[in-house]
Amino acid sequence: MRNGKVFALVLATAASLAAVVLPSSAAAVARHCPRLSTDLAWYGDNRDRLQQVIDERGSCSGGGRSRPVAAFDWDNTVTKNDVTDATLGWALRHDKILRPKSWRDSSQWLSDAADRALTRACGTSVPVGSPLPTATNTRCADEIWELRENGRTMSGAAGFAGDWNHRHTVPQYAWVPQLFTGRTVRELTAYTEKARTEALAAPVGATRTVGTHEIPGYVRYYDQQRDLIRTLQRAGFDVYIVSAGSEPVTEVWSRGVGVDANHTIAIRSVLDRRGRITPRNEGCGGVPAGRGDAIPYIDGKRCWINQEIFGVRGAAAWEAQPWHQRIALGAGDADTDVTFVGDATGAHLVLNRNKAEVMCRAYDDEDGRWIVNPMFIAPLPRKSGTYPCATTAYNEPRGGGGPLLRRDGSTVPDQRDTVH
Repeated sequence: MRNGKVFALVLATAASLAAVVLPSSAAAVARHCPRLSTDLAWYGDNRDRLQQVIDERGSCSGGGRSRPVAAFDWDNTVTKNDVTDATLGWALRHDKILRPKSWRDSSQWLSDAADRALTRACGTSVPVGSPLPTATNTRCADEIWELRENGRTMSGAAGFAGDWNHRHTVPQYAWVPQLFTGRTVRELTAYTEKARTEALAAPVGATRTVGTHEIPGYVRYYDQQRDLIRTLQRAGFDVYIVSAGSEPVTEVWSRGVGVDANHTIAIRSVLDRRGRITPRNEGCGGVPAGRGDAIPYIDGKRCWINQEIFGVRGAAAWEAQPWHQRIALGAGDADTDVTFVGDATGAHLVLNRNKAEVMCRAYDDEDGRWIVNPMFIAPLPRKSGTYPCATTAYNEPRGGGGPLLRRDGSTVPDQRDTVH
């Protein structure tokens, strides 16, 4: 959306960052570091473990280091429920999606079946570039929502087809900003603000109807995560949001936890000369701007963090960086977050939503720094059986699942769900 984020860090030397144990003088200063609220409930000793990272890595510790970085996923990590879905749902209920000349223009991976389903459901009577009547045309709203939510048509056919790296992108995520083609960033921001007001006002547990789909009707900021972010900031951390949602949408919400646009990274649409959103997205790690080939998704989140925060250019941005050039704390809730959360050198915070790859990493706890917490609102019950870590938990680049491996090449054994 912009040519680049502010390069926020002056990199410290590896030697200055290598120490994990604080010297006694720094430990004394750490006692005066900002404290996480004791009025907000965390699971087990998670608050204490997070506070230890703040005390050890924060500028308040007196270690003379450069500002450490913390990075958070957004949807279902900082908020309960998905804010991009809230905006898309609002837009569909208020006729804000413009009819494309061809539905194939909206995604390079849209299948023949999806093209036919959208054309039949949404019709061709509305002029190209005019709003589709999705508030009243239930079939049209249904096809759009089903493709976004489940990647298939209402008849069950695959919605997206072709080849893509399944650790760099997922077409149905990239498709949401593409649906707003022809709108300006200001318009999308305005829709998000209205959707945000509506979602925050709705009671916890509320639902709304889009087409015939019943979807969550409320969103809440997690008080614990808001407190964690603000405490990190007071302790001298640079805090970033890294989301696989639409960047203008995420920016509206991230303001509510004190994170500005320059610290919010999400899918960035390329704009035309009139400032309107196009189906193209900015690229990462040597992948040029295109139709969604390199969004902040699984390994793509690492790429965007390395590129936009640490200034790593080209193909190297896809690789894990040296210890001193990585985030100190990462937080997420799903497989889309597993790579960047795993890159963190101080703590890997995971909210348990029963997603196999990230929960296998968290429960295996290879480096002793993984912190698992139930969702703060309406936590899920314990997953029955075990996570299939040794067989199918790993999201293969070419699709499908495979065994999850540790750094030394050994296989992560299946794990039981113990924090719920």
